[in-house]
Amino acid sequence: MSKVVFDRPHALSDVPLHYCPGCTHGIVHRLVAQTIDELGIEDKTIGIAPVGCSVFAYNYFECDMIQAAHGRAPAVATGVKRSLPDKVVFTYQGDGDLAAIGTAESVHIAARVENITIIFINNAIYGMTGGQMAPTSLLGQVTTTSPYGRDPKIQGNPIRVCEMLATLDGTAYAERVAVDTVQHVNATKKAIKKAFQMQLEGKGFSIVEVISSCPVQWGKTPVEALEWIRTDMIPHYPLGVYKDITANS
Repeated sequence: MSKVVFDRPHALSDVPLHYCPGCTHGIVHRLVAQTIDELGIEDKTIGIAPVGCSVFAYNYFECDMIQAAHGRAPAVATGVKRSLPDKVVFTYQGDGDLAAIGTAESVHIAARVENITIIFINNAIYGMTGGQMAPTSLLGQVTTTSPYGRDPKIQGNPIRVCEMLATLDGTAYAERVAVDTVQHVNATKKAIKKAFQMQLEGKGFSIVEVISSCPVQWGKTPVEALEWIRTDMIPHYPLGVYKDITANS
């Protein structure tokens, strides 16, 4: 008799994803949905969709979803959580949405100790709008707006979001993970689940930064993109827990 060992999470809608071949957004969507299933919170979860490659995230989750203006997902999430404090509220945002136009919202949601979870996708580029340089683009990285490579004297330095938000007193949990290998995918699932659990326990703001690939705008094959995560992105954005207020409890 056959036995099902892997299936689509109930919280993940049974529809085709619009992402490019090799994009790892789909992996992260599945991990978020698995977490929602395992915690049994689909009926009390509200997600906030961003502007960017994952703008259609509201089509992919079976929980309630709200579309926010560019960069304003944390502000929308704050309103939802304060008016419905018994709900589990998360935002799903890319680097352009969270670390560029939404920098203030990202900082102040932590400073205010909002009990909300952010899933932050860092692929070091603006994927949807044509491959422009993002706040997280690496030094020397060629993009459509840094055709000679990112120069710190001209375009400044990349922003390390986890490290920055970990310095704020209102941040309860901040971890950077990746989805380039099976081991890293499993660690990412564990981090996402912990972030949601922290919210359920009322610990405060949590963020999981996921180092992800963008083969099309990086100009690489899917396999090459995963390798570039390992050789270039992770050395600049080291994986690990940057803050966990429960670590010594």
